Parts: sequence; structure tokens; C-alpha cells
Amino acid sequence: MGRKIIITATLLGALGIILGAFGAHGLKKIVSETAVASYEVGVRYQMYHVFFLLFVGLSSFFSDAVKKRIFILTLVGVLLFSGSIYLLTFNGLPGFDVKFLGPITPIGGVFMIAAWVYAAIQTLKTGKNTKN
Repeated sequence: MGRKIIITATLLGALGIILGAFGAHGLKKIVSETAVASYEVGVRYQMYHVFFLLFVGLSSFFSDAVKKRIFILTLVGVLLFSGSIYLLTFNGLPGFDVKFLGPITPIGGVFMIAAWVYAAIQTLKTGKNTKN
């Protein structure tokens, strides 16, 4: 499971850098500064979760079952949160009406929070069974 998580994290990281570069160089010519700022939040949170996934994937602390749950929660969260922000950045451009995605962003955020909370709970549970 760790290998799959690390591969996904590295691909999300590469995509985050590509999207960040696009946001810094190409996006400013297309949309407002407010939209660019929102887009940058999506990139930032995607990259935060790349590091989280790398930690989880490399950790021997979590069981494979726990890693899988954290992975799924995080991946769904990033796709919904950052993905909806990326698409909403272009809302209002000719032929691009995606404001219906607005409610998806906080749902993605809840998934990301759930991944962190689940990791914390599992850490607390594991800590009770070890001498560390």
C-alpha cells in the first residue's frame, strides 16, 4: 500500500507544480486576481496533502488498512476540494458555467480533515499498545 501512496503523492506533487506554474504565469491573463488567489489556495492545499501522503506512505507506524483509509480520504478530499477550486476559477468565462461546483469544495475539505483526524485517532490507538 505504501508504494501506491508514494506514487500517487509524487504524481499529485508534479501536477501541483505544473498547476502552480500555470497559475503564476498563464492564469493571470485569463481571470481576475481574486480567481487567481482562489486557484492558488487549491494548489497550496494539494501540495500540503502531497507531503501528508508521503509521510503516510513511508510510515511503518500505520497498518496497510489504516494507510488505505487515510489514502482514500485524502485523495477524495484533494480531488473534490482542489479540483472544484481549479474548475471554479474559470467560472464565468464564455461557455464555462460551473458555479454548481461551489458546494463540492467544502465537502472535499471535510474529507481532508477526516483523513488527518483519522490518522490522529489511529496514532492514539497505536500509542496505547506500544511502549513508545
